[in-house]
Amino acid sequence: MRTVQLRRVVVTGLGALTDVGHTVSATWDSLLSGRSGVARITGFDQSSDWPCTIGGEVRGVNLDAVIDPREQKRMDRYCLFGVYAANEAAKDSGIDFTSGDPYRRGVAIGSGIGGIDTIEQGHLKLLQTGPSRVSPFTVPKLMANSCAGHVSIRFNLKGSNTCTATACASGSHSIGAAFRAIQLGEADVMIAGGAEGACTPLCISSFSAMKALSTRNDDPTRASRPFDKDRDGFVLSEGAGILVLEELEHAKARGATMYAELVGYGSSGDANHIAAPDAKGAGARHSMAMALRDAQVNLDQIGYINAHGTSTPLGDAAEVAAVKSLFGDHAMKLSMSSTKSCTGHALGAAGGIESVATVMAVRQGVMPPTINLDHPDEGFDLDFVPNQPRERRLTHAVNNSFGFGGHNTSLVFARFEG
Repeated sequence: MRTVQLRRVVVTGLGALTDVGHTVSATWDSLLSGRSGVARITGFDQSSDWPCTIGGEVRGVNLDAVIDPREQKRMDRYCLFGVYAANEAAKDSGIDFTSGDPYRRGVAIGSGIGGIDTIEQGHLKLLQTGPSRVSPFTVPKLMANSCAGHVSIRFNLKGSNTCTATACASGSHSIGAAFRAIQLGEADVMIAGGAEGACTPLCISSFSAMKALSTRNDDPTRASRPFDKDRDGFVLSEGAGILVLEELEHAKARGATMYAELVGYGSSGDANHIAAPDAKGAGARHSMAMALRDAQVNLDQIGYINAHGTSTPLGDAAEVAAVKSLFGDHAMKLSMSSTKSCTGHALGAAGGIESVATVMAVRQGVMPPTINLDHPDEGFDLDFVPNQPRERRLTHAVNNSFGFGGHNTSLVFARFEG
């Protein structure tokens, strides 16, 4: 039987486009300052009978600075966000994508919903003007894999090219797939993460019909409140978070900046309910345990968890239960915060955005806060880093992402020590 020597994987580039910042530095500064990006939705008109009128829209971004306006017409909103963030990550990495072996470089960018804006607009045009007026770009724009395809073309990435669509776990699943490709020697460089542009009429109305969204319309910046007893649902947001992952020796040879090392990945299924998590957090517990086992680290080495923490009653409770069950006494010593308290929930982009935040926390030794946490729910006695950032030297941190369909993913990032 063939024995594979697993290779080490480091993070050498970061990119982010969110409702709180158009770059990694702007997003990170907003998270540390506890600034919310949630506001009244401006992307479409809402009448008084809409139960939810708030969201975390990406506003005011200059897409023309990165993507030719003619190209933009061939991309859905989510894809524009992903390409924009991938461009930042690629530049940040310092890799010369015009030289080298393109077959050793790949892409894995996920999306929970893909080109939903294109679907909605295309269907409306079909009904209003007939089939002959539907754009020939509709299918290439609505595909959930179109962002991965465009990034591959832009940077001449001819190796592994994949996309995961596992709801809110999509970004993390893509990062996990990229991690494995490099570990197993199938690639030297991977651009990975998630993108979403789902602040649309159908998505807002559909999640509202499920009673999943916060209706704190009169106080939008305080609507996303993970772990607080007054939370009433998540806030839908959008954006993209992208990492450049690289094999360690490849990165060393070109003198790359090592933001962190990705050392573990775990994935599991609840097999419980299509939209509700296992109440005891069994699936979440298993994905974290798998990731820690993969990373070969002990429970007490984890200092910080960037929680999935969506601000839903069931989801937050399940994650707290999972952390307590897995970590035991150490659960009271680690810290766990939800950056969704600032950004809202970007669905398939969340795992990418929050991986960027987790990497920054490990690199800088500071944990972003959970804002709007005034009164933790009953039994929620963990350290949620309430309302203010906190310095802490971190050797290892976990990023959790869980999605409809019972998808659970956990990533373990480590401080790079050489």
